[in-house]
Amino acid sequence: MSLTPIIEKLKAAPRSGNQPVLVEFAKGEAIRIYPKSIHQLQHTHFFMARRGERKYLFISLTQDAHAAQARFEGEELKAYPSLKCCPLSPHNAARLRELFDFTRPALIGLENSFGLGDRLGLANPAHLRALADTPWRAILAQQSIRELERTERTADEVLAAATWAVFQEDYRQGFGADADHVKTTEHIDRMMQAGFTFFTLDPSAYVVNEAAQLPEGELSARLHALPWNALADTPAGFLARYEGKAFRLAEDFEIHPSIDETRRALVKYGAVIAHAAALYRHLEDKYRGRPYEVELSVDETDSPTSPFEHFLVANELQRLGVKLVSLAPRFVGDFEKGIDFKGDTALFQSEFVKHVKIAEALGPYKISIHSGSDKFSVYQAIGALQLGRVHVKTAGTSYLEALRTLAAKAPELFGEILDFARGRYETDKATYHVSAQLERVPAAHNCTGERLLRLFDDPNARQVLHVTFGSVLTAKDSAGKLVFKDRILRALAQHEETHYENLVRHFRRHIEPFLH
Repeated sequence: MSLTPIIEKLKAAPRSGNQPVLVEFAKGEAIRIYPKSIHQLQHTHFFMARRGERKYLFISLTQDAHAAQARFEGEELKAYPSLKCCPLSPHNAARLRELFDFTRPALIGLENSFGLGDRLGLANPAHLRALADTPWRAILAQQSIRELERTERTADEVLAAATWAVFQEDYRQGFGADADHVKTTEHIDRMMQAGFTFFTLDPSAYVVNEAAQLPEGELSARLHALPWNALADTPAGFLARYEGKAFRLAEDFEIHPSIDETRRALVKYGAVIAHAAALYRHLEDKYRGRPYEVELSVDETDSPTSPFEHFLVANELQRLGVKLVSLAPRFVGDFEKGIDFKGDTALFQSEFVKHVKIAEALGPYKISIHSGSDKFSVYQAIGALQLGRVHVKTAGTSYLEALRTLAAKAPELFGEILDFARGRYETDKATYHVSAQLERVPAAHNCTGERLLRLFDDPNARQVLHVTFGSVLTAKDSAGKLVFKDRILRALAQHEETHYENLVRHFRRHIEPFLH
């Protein structure tokens, strides 16, 4: 039996969906091919399919097969020797990126974009389906160093998952790969070596949050102790550029910083500017000629970023030669994990407009919204403006949609996860901005059927499940065997279409407010 006619038939079929199609080619041996994944180089077909519970890359072998197939790790099928079955490994993903340029990360630039973090490595195909027929660009491989450590994944594995998703869905619009919250040059090197193209610089450790309350004497001492060599400036030179000056950033928007405001903003962010510039220079010096773009994160501070603070940071970085594609301020209100915005949306909207005007004047660059998952009222406020350029970062909400799928299709497993998460919450919440009250999240034995699913409408349950992802995915028993992760992945594979449907529905809710 030749597989070529079957492949050609699948290629020619309508491609509105991408549900796997069963192909039996020997007794007891069958695969389910994703039609959109069929690609051809010369006389060689490459496609993705399910074999049992797992997905693989399959390569057709002919006498004049493309020589590159030999570079893929895998084995020929005994029942069908003209097919090579290759695991979806980082090695094979790297080989695929060499052959198909649309599977390589690209620069997204100033186009509106969504960051689509995927902590399980299974969600990106659904993310791409959610973005279909919209002008928004996808940043798929988005993981922070903290997330990598908590999930015990590597940067290569994260990029591989995005590569396979793009290949499976035949996504040709280009995608970014975000090395999120990099804090050191070692972080940059690790992510650059894996092939990431978008670097979110996080100098939050250098923010002086107490600057607004410092007494005059200490404020002056802190100001003069800043790393002025790294800033290529002097205290007098810096202050002369701002004190008593007016900065017209738009026809209807000027900033007039006071002397005190200038000094406190400088103390708060001076070392941030120096460290961000140093990280940028590392990229520039070591990776000149490589494609990359840079976001600055100043959102992890105790107080909102004022318009003047935003202006000062961006203006000084521009003076130091730093080119940004986006900047993430700390906005007014609360951007807690996994739930909607808490605060005055009208005030948020008015402040957002100011941040956009600064970005347009000094860049242009995008305003980035961190902890962007589930901030539906914010999306409405921004979408109503039709103003500026936006990047929205999400991650934890995709993990929650995976758990929603388990609650519906594998409730016993989800119940175990729920109880484990309740036991871990008080510890794991330490590094997250959350307010969930554990006593308001019921134990699994008190939840059955629809009540399990209703947990995903409850802010307390969402946050308890959200911040414990690392503990859940890495928990091991006394024999060193993973307690949950393998079972989670297996259940999601068995119920892939339900998982995808949940994700598509959820992310369309995220995207649609921006489209009107």
